[in-house]
Amino acid sequence: MMKRSDVAWTLIGVSAVLLSGYLLYHEVRNISLAELTDSLHAIGAGGWLLAAISTLGAYVALAWYDRIAMAHLGKKISWWFITLCSFTTYALAHNIGASVFSGALVRYRAYRSKGLTPQEIGILIVFCSLTFTLGTLFAGGVVLILKPQLLERIAHGAGWVSIAIGTGLLVLIALYVFGAWRQLPAWRLGKWHIEYPRLPIVARQLLAGPLELLCAAAIIYFALPAENNPGYLTILGVFLASFSLALLSHAPGGLGVLELTFLAALPELPKVDVLAALIVFRGFYLLLPFALAMLIVLAFEHGQWRMRRSDSECR
Repeated sequence: MMKRSDVAWTLIGVSAVLLSGYLLYHEVRNISLAELTDSLHAIGAGGWLLAAISTLGAYVALAWYDRIAMAHLGKKISWWFITLCSFTTYALAHNIGASVFSGALVRYRAYRSKGLTPQEIGILIVFCSLTFTLGTLFAGGVVLILKPQLLERIAHGAGWVSIAIGTGLLVLIALYVFGAWRQLPAWRLGKWHIEYPRLPIVARQLLAGPLELLCAAAIIYFALPAENNPGYLTILGVFLASFSLALLSHAPGGLGVLELTFLAALPELPKVDVLAALIVFRGFYLLLPFALAMLIVLAFEHGQWRMRRSDSECR
Protein backbone atom coordinates (compact mmCIF):
# COMPACT_ATOMS: atom_id res chain seq x y z
CA MET A 1 0.00 0.00 0.00
CA MET A 2 1.31 3.44 -0.90
CA LYS A 3 2.37 5.62 2.04
CA ARG A 4 1.04 9.14 2.56
CA SER A 5 4.55 10.51 1.98
CA ASP A 6 4.67 8.71 -1.38
CA VAL A 7 1.32 10.25 -2.36
CA ALA A 8 2.51 13.70 -1.27
CA TRP A 9 5.75 13.50 -3.27
CA THR A 10 3.83 12.16 -6.26
CA LEU A 11 1.50 15.16 -6.16
CA ILE A 12 4.50 17.49 -5.83
CA GLY A 13 6.16 15.82 -8.81
CA VAL A 14 3.03 16.00 -10.96
CA SER A 15 2.48 19.66 -9.99
CA ALA A 16 6.10 20.47 -10.88
CA VAL A 17 5.71 18.81 -14.29
CA LEU A 18 2.46 20.68 -15.04
CA LEU A 19 3.85 24.06 -13.96
CA SER A 20 7.14 23.52 -15.79
CA GLY A 21 5.26 22.34 -18.86
CA TYR A 22 3.11 25.46 -18.86
CA LEU A 23 6.10 27.80 -18.48
CA LEU A 24 8.15 25.84 -21.01
CA TYR A 25 5.34 26.06 -23.55
CA HIS A 26 5.46 29.85 -23.38
CA GLU A 27 9.24 29.73 -23.89
CA VAL A 28 9.25 27.50 -26.95
CA ARG A 29 5.81 27.99 -28.52
CA ASN A 30 7.32 29.88 -31.46
CA ILE A 31 9.80 27.11 -32.29
CA SER A 32 8.72 24.92 -35.20
CA LEU A 33 9.39 21.21 -35.58
CA ALA A 34 11.40 21.95 -38.74
CA GLU A 35 13.71 24.29 -36.81
CA LEU A 36 14.21 21.68 -34.11
CA THR A 37 14.98 19.02 -36.72
CA ASP A 38 17.54 21.32 -38.36
CA SER A 39 19.24 21.88 -35.00
CA LEU A 40 19.47 18.15 -34.38
CA HIS A 41 20.96 17.60 -37.85
CA ALA A 42 23.47 20.40 -37.24
CA ILE A 43 25.01 18.57 -34.29
CA GLY A 44 27.06 16.42 -36.63
CA ALA A 45 28.42 12.88 -36.34
CA GLY A 46 31.27 13.94 -34.06
CA GLY A 47 28.91 15.59 -31.59
CA TRP A 48 26.63 12.55 -31.51
CA LEU A 49 29.57 10.20 -30.99
CA LEU A 50 31.06 12.28 -28.15
CA ALA A 51 27.63 12.54 -26.52
CA ALA A 52 27.28 8.74 -26.70
CA ILE A 53 30.76 8.21 -25.19
CA SER A 54 29.90 10.69 -22.42
CA THR A 55 26.74 8.70 -21.65
CA LEU A 56 28.76 5.52 -21.37
CA GLY A 57 31.20 7.28 -19.03
CA ALA A 58 28.35 8.50 -16.82
CA TYR A 59 26.86 5.03 -16.37
CA VAL A 60 30.29 3.47 -15.75
CA ALA A 61 30.76 6.03 -12.97
CA LEU A 62 27.32 5.15 -11.56
CA ALA A 63 28.30 1.48 -11.50
CA TRP A 64 31.42 2.55 -9.63
CA TYR A 65 29.11 3.99 -6.93
CA ASP A 66 27.84 0.48 -6.14
CA ARG A 67 31.32 -1.00 -6.40
CA ILE A 68 32.63 1.50 -3.83
CA ALA A 69 29.68 0.78 -1.54
CA MET A 70 30.45 -2.94 -1.77
CA ALA A 71 34.05 -2.27 -0.80
CA HIS A 72 32.79 -0.26 2.19
CA LEU A 73 30.61 -3.21 3.23
CA GLY A 74 33.45 -5.68 2.66
CA LYS A 75 31.44 -7.69 0.12
CA LYS A 76 32.68 -9.16 -3.14
CA ILE A 77 30.27 -9.44 -6.07
CA SER A 78 31.23 -9.63 -9.74
CA TRP A 79 31.73 -6.34 -11.53
CA TRP A 80 29.40 -7.49 -14.31
CA PHE A 81 26.51 -8.13 -11.91
CA ILE A 82 27.07 -4.82 -10.11
CA THR A 83 27.18 -2.95 -13.43
CA LEU A 84 23.88 -4.43 -14.62
CA CYS A 85 22.21 -3.80 -11.26
CA SER A 86 23.47 -0.21 -11.05
CA PHE A 87 22.56 0.56 -14.66
CA THR A 88 19.03 -0.76 -14.17
CA THR A 89 18.60 1.03 -10.86
CA TYR A 90 19.57 4.46 -12.11
CA ALA A 91 17.88 4.13 -15.49
CA LEU A 92 14.57 3.42 -13.76
CA ALA A 93 15.01 5.95 -10.95
CA HIS A 94 16.00 8.77 -13.34
CA ASN A 95 12.90 8.27 -15.46
CA ILE A 96 10.19 7.15 -13.04
CA GLY A 97 11.29 9.30 -10.12
CA ALA A 98 11.94 8.27 -6.52
CA SER A 99 8.60 9.56 -5.26
CA VAL A 100 6.53 6.62 -6.51
CA PHE A 101 8.87 3.76 -7.35
CA SER A 102 12.52 3.61 -6.43
CA GLY A 103 15.61 1.89 -7.69
CA ALA A 104 15.84 0.59 -4.14
CA LEU A 105 13.42 -2.20 -5.10
CA VAL A 106 15.67 -3.27 -7.99
CA ARG A 107 18.73 -3.26 -5.77
CA TYR A 108 16.90 -5.19 -3.06
CA ARG A 109 15.76 -7.94 -5.44
CA ALA A 110 19.17 -8.20 -7.14
CA TYR A 111 21.46 -8.07 -4.11
CA ARG A 112 19.26 -10.33 -1.98
CA SER A 113 19.87 -13.00 -4.63
CA LYS A 114 23.59 -12.57 -3.87
CA GLY A 115 23.17 -13.04 -0.12
CA LEU A 116 23.18 -9.44 1.16
CA THR A 117 20.96 -8.74 4.16
CA PRO A 118 18.24 -6.04 4.06
CA GLN A 119 20.34 -3.90 6.42
CA GLU A 120 23.41 -4.18 4.18
CA ILE A 121 21.33 -3.24 1.13
CA GLY A 122 19.93 -0.25 3.04
CA ILE A 123 23.45 0.92 3.90
CA LEU A 124 24.49 0.43 0.26
CA ILE A 125 21.61 2.61 -0.97
CA VAL A 126 22.41 5.38 1.54
CA PHE A 127 26.10 5.14 0.68
CA CYS A 128 25.45 5.51 -3.07
CA SER A 129 23.25 8.54 -2.38
CA LEU A 130 26.06 9.97 -0.26
CA THR A 131 28.55 9.47 -3.10
CA PHE A 132 26.25 11.38 -5.47
CA THR A 133 25.82 14.18 -2.91
CA LEU A 134 29.57 14.44 -2.38
CA GLY A 135 30.08 14.61 -6.14
CA THR A 136 27.52 17.39 -6.48
CA LEU A 137 29.03 19.40 -3.60
CA PHE A 138 32.59 18.91 -4.85
CA ALA A 139 31.87 19.73 -8.50
CA GLY A 140 29.56 22.61 -7.53
CA GLY A 141 32.12 24.11 -5.17
CA VAL A 142 34.91 24.00 -7.75
CA VAL A 143 32.74 25.46 -10.54
CA LEU A 144 31.44 28.31 -8.35
CA ILE A 145 35.00 29.29 -7.41
CA LEU A 146 36.42 29.01 -10.93
CA LYS A 147 33.38 30.66 -12.54
CA PRO A 148 32.03 33.17 -10.00
CA GLN A 149 29.99 34.91 -12.71
CA LEU A 150 28.00 31.71 -13.14
CA LEU A 151 25.67 32.58 -10.26
CA GLU A 152 24.48 35.64 -12.17
CA ARG A 153 22.98 33.36 -14.81
CA ILE A 154 20.88 31.48 -12.28
CA ALA A 155 20.22 33.68 -9.25
CA HIS A 156 21.65 37.10 -10.16
CA GLY A 157 24.14 36.94 -7.28
CA ALA A 158 27.42 38.82 -6.96
CA GLY A 159 30.75 37.13 -7.70
CA TRP A 160 31.89 37.13 -4.08
CA VAL A 161 28.68 35.32 -3.09
CA SER A 162 29.51 32.60 -5.62
CA ILE A 163 33.02 32.20 -4.21
CA ALA A 164 31.68 32.13 -0.65
CA ILE A 165 29.13 29.43 -1.49
CA GLY A 166 31.72 27.41 -3.40
CA THR A 167 34.16 27.63 -0.51
CA GLY A 168 31.43 26.55 1.90
CA LEU A 169 30.67 23.49 -0.22
CA LEU A 170 34.33 22.49 -0.30
CA VAL A 171 34.55 22.98 3.49
CA LEU A 172 31.75 20.41 3.86
CA ILE A 173 33.80 17.99 1.76
CA ALA A 174 36.86 18.69 3.93
CA LEU A 175 34.83 17.97 7.10
CA TYR A 176 33.73 14.64 5.65
CA VAL A 177 37.32 13.72 4.79
CA PHE A 178 38.40 14.76 8.31
CA GLY A 179 35.69 12.56 9.84
CA ALA A 180 36.89 9.61 7.79
CA TRP A 181 40.52 10.30 8.67
CA ARG A 182 39.81 10.49 12.39
CA GLN A 183 37.15 7.76 12.21
CA LEU A 184 34.54 9.79 14.08
CA PRO A 185 31.41 8.06 15.50
CA ALA A 186 28.95 6.59 13.01
CA TRP A 187 26.04 8.60 11.62
CA ARG A 188 22.65 7.56 12.92
CA LEU A 189 19.83 7.77 10.37
CA GLY A 190 16.84 6.16 12.05
CA LYS A 191 17.70 2.49 12.42
CA TRP A 192 20.74 2.75 10.14
CA HIS A 193 24.23 3.28 11.51
CA ILE A 194 26.51 4.58 8.75
CA GLU A 195 30.18 4.40 9.70
CA TYR A 196 32.73 6.75 8.16
CA PRO A 197 34.51 4.87 5.37
CA ARG A 198 38.25 4.41 5.19
CA LEU A 199 40.21 7.15 3.43
CA PRO A 200 40.86 5.05 0.27
CA ILE A 201 37.08 4.59 -0.03
CA VAL A 202 36.54 8.34 0.43
CA ALA A 203 39.09 9.04 -2.32
CA ARG A 204 37.12 6.82 -4.71
CA GLN A 205 33.87 8.56 -3.76
CA LEU A 206 35.42 11.95 -4.56
CA LEU A 207 36.44 10.64 -7.98
CA ALA A 208 33.31 8.69 -8.93
CA GLY A 209 30.78 11.32 -7.83
CA PRO A 210 32.13 14.23 -9.90
CA LEU A 211 33.02 11.93 -12.82
CA GLU A 212 29.38 10.96 -13.34
CA LEU A 213 28.27 14.59 -13.31
CA LEU A 214 31.13 15.69 -15.60
CA CYS A 215 30.15 13.05 -18.16
CA ALA A 216 26.42 13.78 -17.92
CA ALA A 217 27.00 17.51 -18.49
CA ALA A 218 29.32 16.69 -21.39
CA ILE A 219 26.39 15.08 -23.26
CA ILE A 220 24.71 18.49 -23.42
CA TYR A 221 27.95 20.35 -24.10
CA PHE A 222 28.84 18.24 -27.15
CA ALA A 223 25.30 18.60 -28.52
CA LEU A 224 25.40 22.42 -28.37
CA PRO A 225 26.77 24.50 -31.27
CA ALA A 226 30.32 25.87 -31.00
CA GLU A 227 29.20 29.40 -31.93
CA ASN A 228 28.38 31.48 -28.82
CA ASN A 229 28.97 28.42 -26.64
CA PRO A 230 29.79 29.73 -23.12
CA GLY A 231 32.19 26.84 -22.43
CA TYR A 232 32.15 23.52 -20.64
CA LEU A 233 32.47 24.87 -17.08
CA THR A 234 29.41 27.07 -17.57
CA ILE A 235 27.41 24.16 -19.02
CA LEU A 236 28.52 22.01 -16.07
CA GLY A 237 27.44 24.66 -13.58
CA VAL A 238 24.03 25.09 -15.20
CA PHE A 239 23.63 21.33 -15.34
CA LEU A 240 24.39 20.97 -11.63
CA ALA A 241 21.83 23.65 -10.79
CA SER A 242 19.15 22.25 -13.11
CA PHE A 243 19.73 18.66 -12.00
CA SER A 244 19.51 19.66 -8.34
CA LEU A 245 16.28 21.57 -8.98
CA ALA A 246 14.90 18.59 -10.89
CA LEU A 247 15.63 16.27 -7.95
CA LEU A 248 14.06 18.69 -5.48
CA SER A 249 10.95 19.00 -7.64
CA HIS A 250 10.48 15.21 -7.73
CA ALA A 251 9.41 15.60 -11.35
CA PRO A 252 10.04 12.30 -13.20
CA GLY A 253 13.20 12.79 -15.22
CA GLY A 254 13.16 16.47 -14.21
CA LEU A 255 10.64 16.94 -17.02
CA GLY A 256 10.35 20.63 -17.83
CA VAL A 257 12.54 21.75 -14.93
CA LEU A 258 15.76 20.90 -16.76
CA GLU A 259 14.66 22.67 -19.92
CA LEU A 260 13.48 25.83 -18.17
CA THR A 261 16.72 26.20 -16.22
CA PHE A 262 18.91 25.78 -19.29
CA LEU A 263 16.85 28.12 -21.44
CA ALA A 264 16.98 30.81 -18.75
CA ALA A 265 20.70 30.37 -18.01
CA LEU A 266 21.95 30.30 -21.63
CA PRO A 267 20.46 33.43 -23.26
CA GLU A 268 23.36 33.76 -25.70
CA LEU A 269 22.37 30.55 -27.48
CA PRO A 270 19.29 30.10 -29.72
CA LYS A 271 16.50 28.42 -27.77
CA VAL A 272 16.02 25.82 -30.48
CA ASP A 273 19.68 24.72 -30.19
CA VAL A 274 19.44 24.44 -26.40
CA LEU A 275 16.25 22.44 -26.72
CA ALA A 276 17.85 20.13 -29.30
CA ALA A 277 20.83 19.49 -26.99
CA LEU A 278 18.47 18.61 -24.13
CA ILE A 279 16.58 16.21 -26.39
CA VAL A 280 19.90 14.47 -27.11
CA PHE A 281 20.56 14.36 -23.35
CA ARG A 282 17.15 12.86 -22.61
CA GLY A 283 17.53 10.32 -25.40
CA PHE A 284 21.01 9.13 -24.41
CA TYR A 285 20.95 9.55 -20.63
CA LEU A 286 17.30 8.79 -19.86
CA LEU A 287 15.17 7.11 -22.53
CA LEU A 288 17.59 4.63 -24.13
CA PRO A 289 18.89 3.38 -20.73
CA PHE A 290 15.27 3.14 -19.52
CA ALA A 291 14.32 0.86 -22.43
CA LEU A 292 17.40 -1.33 -21.88
CA ALA A 293 16.74 -1.44 -18.12
CA MET A 294 13.23 -2.77 -18.66
CA LEU A 295 14.67 -5.62 -20.74
CA ILE A 296 17.24 -6.40 -18.03
CA VAL A 297 14.54 -6.47 -15.33
CA LEU A 298 12.38 -8.82 -17.40
CA ALA A 299 15.37 -11.11 -18.06
CA PHE A 300 16.33 -11.14 -14.35
CA GLU A 301 12.79 -11.88 -13.18
CA HIS A 302 12.44 -14.63 -15.80
CA GLY A 303 15.68 -16.19 -14.55
CA GLN A 304 14.49 -16.02 -10.94
CA TRP A 305 11.16 -17.61 -11.93
CA ARG A 306 12.91 -20.47 -13.73
CA MET A 307 15.18 -21.01 -10.74
CA ARG A 308 12.23 -21.23 -8.33
CA ARG A 309 10.40 -23.54 -10.70
CA SER A 310 13.45 -25.80 -10.98
CA ASP A 311 13.81 -25.92 -7.18
CA SER A 312 10.16 -26.84 -6.73
CA GLU A 313 10.43 -29.64 -9.30
CA CYS A 314 13.50 -31.06 -7.55
CA ARG A 315 11.54 -31.31 -4.32
